[in-house]
Amino acid sequence: MTASGPQQPQQPSAIAQRPTGPLAGVRVIDVTTVVLGPFCSQTLGDMGADVIKVETLQGDTTRQIGPSRTPGMGSYFANLNRNKRSLALDLKRPAARQAVLRLTETADVFVHNMRIGAAARLGLDYATLSARNPRLIHACASGFRKASSLQEFPAYDDLIQGASGVAALNAGPDGVPRYFPTVMVDKLTGATLASMIGMALFHRERTGQGQEIHLPMMETILSFTLVEHLWHGTLGEPEKGVGYPRMLTPHRRPYPTRDGYISVIAHSDAQWGKLFEAMGVPQLIDDPRFSSVPARSSNIDAAYATLTEGMRQRTTAEWLALLQPFDIPCGKANSLEDLFTDPYLTETGYFESYRHPTEGDVVVPAIPARFSKSPPNLHRGWPTLGEHSREILDEAGYSSTEIDEITG
Repeated sequence: MTASGPQQPQQPSAIAQRPTGPLAGVRVIDVTTVVLGPFCSQTLGDMGADVIKVETLQGDTTRQIGPSRTPGMGSYFANLNRNKRSLALDLKRPAARQAVLRLTETADVFVHNMRIGAAARLGLDYATLSARNPRLIHACASGFRKASSLQEFPAYDDLIQGASGVAALNAGPDGVPRYFPTVMVDKLTGATLASMIGMALFHRERTGQGQEIHLPMMETILSFTLVEHLWHGTLGEPEKGVGYPRMLTPHRRPYPTRDGYISVIAHSDAQWGKLFEAMGVPQLIDDPRFSSVPARSSNIDAAYATLTEGMRQRTTAEWLALLQPFDIPCGKANSLEDLFTDPYLTETGYFESYRHPTEGDVVVPAIPARFSKSPPNLHRGWPTLGEHSREILDEAGYSSTEIDEITG
């Protein structure tokens, strides 16, 4: 790899012609936008599902975000919508809505992230669609629990980060809440929804029954963050303190070295002893504040402060050479640009080069999961708006004249 970007194969790979993942043969009708829903449906597509992305005639808003070679094919959209086919429709038109209803009759999964009331008004609710296809898995994610007072309240990642306490957890030294610099709630909820869909498909394989899934963003991120941060709340006494102290110390961050930053985490007494020894203060392992897990937990600010000071003694490379033989988890704290030259990612081939039908040579993050019997693959690049409209409607049995009427 070069400093300017990921190493390019001499000839970028061609996109595969057919899906090979564990969900090959599963059809998904995807009426989602922005991040949460598309992240979910891309996961299903990566696993081999035939994902039909139903877009408005203006297209998903993320099409306009990020650099692109073709209008409407922004990088933000690209990283959420590979392995999908695009069907552009105005669902307010009866013919278009009827076409989606027909498609759901042959589908395994219908997924949306509309407000629940909006889906019902369009006739895309579970009761309506399951009457046509009892085996259908109907999956929906929205901000808050269905049937709650906030069911119809609009929700985006920033709102839920704030309402869930996540922004407060990420407060700066001044105590001011800050959003994490990634749409964490959307992506976590999308990944969780994809997992729930897989479980519902497994249930259907055993029973023949479809079902409805609803996943609220609020409860999803709370289940994620409260694993460690519920603290005294676990015992029903939150007034005694919530939040895991080790996560909240201002010293829990990459440590400055002589030439950069390093991430180091010692867990066991043995690792802490070796770390203190490497820093030239072996006696600290006998200090009552640092001699055991409970002691270090109670004095976590002081324990991590020793690392903040100690790591300044050497360069990042020198520390890695010293700590790795001791089996102490450590690594260079990379910038985003560093990822393209990271030795590990180079070794595993994380950045894959492909030749996209309309975008030319592109770089795609590898699908993380590996399956020994049904390996997932990139079988479709991200689609242009409505690229597959006629193909999909023709498969559904519509004539050319009918397709003209449906697509407007």
